[in-house]
Amino acid sequence: MLLIFTHKVTNRLTYTAKQIFEKILGVEIGFTTKVEDFIKHSGPKMTYSKQPLQNEFFIRSNDLLFEQGINDLEVKISDWDGIPCFFSSGDKSTIPFDIFSASFFLLSRYEEYLPHVKDSVGRFPVKESIAYQNNFLELPVVDLWAYKLLEALKVRFPDLETKEKNYRFTSIINVTTSHAYAMRGIARTIGGFLLDLGNFKFRNVWERFSVMLRLKKDPYDNFFELVDIHKKFPIKTMFFFQFAKHSAHDKNISTNNNRFRNLIKSVADYSVVSLSTSFVSSLDKNVLREEKKQLGNLINRPINYARLRYNKVNVPATYRNLVETEFTDDFSMGYTHEIGFRAGTCTPFYFYDINTEVRQPIKIHPFAMHDYALVNYKTKDEVFEKMDRVYRLVKQVKGDFILVFSNELLGSKQQLDWMELYQFVLKRYYV
Repeated sequence: MLLIFTHKVTNRLTYTAKQIFEKILGVEIGFTTKVEDFIKHSGPKMTYSKQPLQNEFFIRSNDLLFEQGINDLEVKISDWDGIPCFFSSGDKSTIPFDIFSASFFLLSRYEEYLPHVKDSVGRFPVKESIAYQNNFLELPVVDLWAYKLLEALKVRFPDLETKEKNYRFTSIINVTTSHAYAMRGIARTIGGFLLDLGNFKFRNVWERFSVMLRLKKDPYDNFFELVDIHKKFPIKTMFFFQFAKHSAHDKNISTNNNRFRNLIKSVADYSVVSLSTSFVSSLDKNVLREEKKQLGNLINRPINYARLRYNKVNVPATYRNLVETEFTDDFSMGYTHEIGFRAGTCTPFYFYDINTEVRQPIKIHPFAMHDYALVNYKTKDEVFEKMDRVYRLVKQVKGDFILVFSNELLGSKQQLDWMELYQFVLKRYYV
């Protein structure tokens, strides 16, 4: 066991240290505020405080983990052997920055509590994040820092025991519009036809007629093709279906449509199925609770996992709502149009609510890429040049490489053959 001496054990410190040591590195830890217990401990140990006791392994602490609430913080980016870091710790510290405070800042989404202008659908904008502004969004810095800390500790304590974890790949299919034309009812079909005609989208008009006359398959209806693809690879796959009433932002098939209901039940026979929440439910817990209940009743399984519409995570309200409606896991932590790590990590973590200073019982699974971040790439080579770099880093730190695709994009006609690209992605990154 690694013993950590500190002048005060706080919820923030416990939360962050356990994430770094136990979840990422597999190192058992304990805390003490008593100097005599620290001195007596014969195993690996370190000090996290303002001053070292003697010449032990020492990290000089910032004030962040001993404060409460939100304060204005000065974040200056420095460098640790080529990896960006912040909250410098001075010459006496064994490592050049306060890894615990920096990690807490990113994991808790501290910056998202600070004043900012939200985007058009109410999200925290990627360009407001320090990771984007300082060019480390594509680095899982918390994990990279953790492994560098382990290296430094092993120089002092070669026998420090760790429990190995393995790289994991997960493919998520997000279904907010299961069909482009089919199952939409007479009124919505006529409305869509007139809209396409008025906008001179004659190819859409022809495609809509072809689907309605069953001359061709709906372009978004690729579910069993995806199921067959998934059978070729020993990977974890998940389908998140929106199961909600129609609204300005939620335009999926009616939850009363029997063909749609049977589709979801059929997919659930082959894969994990859970809830892609509606935009309306992000504003109303009762709607969220009802969507969860209805989907659970349909597939006759508990619905524990959620993905937020547009990845619209607003801290802390989003996670409080998910906890209150009894979700256990969320897969929305990321940016729709940028590759990278919104919380600076590729390891699942529990949400820490700064307003209540309590770790909430909901696990966040950060994704590295949403397919809409790739729409401007023209070739597979361009995509893989970018994705390979991120994959190698996740593999290096034995993290979770979670990718989100949508049945819409996989069924659309663009510069890339999306279904072909998807198969290449699975083959390239599942191990």
